Amino acid sequence: MAAKRLGVHAEAAEWCTIDKIPQPPAEVLQAAGNSPLRPRRLRPPLGMVGAALAVLFAPLVTLLSLLSDAEESLKRALAKRAEKERLRAKDADDKRRDALIAERGLDRVFDGGWDGAAGRYLLGWYGRSTHPERLVLAVDDGIVLAAPPRRVSFGKEKHMRVVARLSASEAILVDPFSGEFDTRIVLIRFRDGSWLRMGTAEPRSALHRHLLRRPLPDS
Repeated sequence: MAAKRLGVHAEAAEWCTIDKIPQPPAEVLQAAGNSPLRPRRLRPPLGMVGAALAVLFAPLVTLLSLLSDAEESLKRALAKRAEKERLRAKDADDKRRDALIAERGLDRVFDGGWDGAAGRYLLGWYGRSTHPERLVLAVDDGIVLAAPPRRVSFGKEKHMRVVARLSASEAILVDPFSGEFDTRIVLIRFRDGSWLRMGTAEPRSALHRHLLRRPLPDS
């Protein structure tokens, strides 16, 4: 429905976020027009209400997290041998996944080269929209990104518009683990080899499933 509203024929779509953009060298930022590096803050009083709610519910969230950890520990303690073996295998896979993420630098928001296509594109990320999220649409001839022009607290689908298009000759969407692990990581990989990392709300998102159906090109 969102794609139809935008007039885009999408094969898959998912709301994504990026991590904090690191501070680039001053001359690089100036050359990029001093574009903002952070999403816009919510205007008062909405921002104040959000902060108050966060303080109010923080103890509850902490308690629920502790209860969840305790429940998981109890399940592991009471699990049968076969289940314990499965859990140990899962833990080993998680450790291998985390090690590969660190080894490949995928714990960063981009590859680190400000002179690469990803670095240049990242510098204009919040200049196109100050909203913290992007609806990323996989289309047959590339990638479309949509968002509200400015940050909104609710109704983002209603306010969104296309803020960027990348043709298939410029960049492609990539699951860096090709489905081997359940992660929230999706890359925009540019043709010069540079990349920008986005995070989906859940593992095995619509974009991940779409990429599994379309193997990564050799080039």
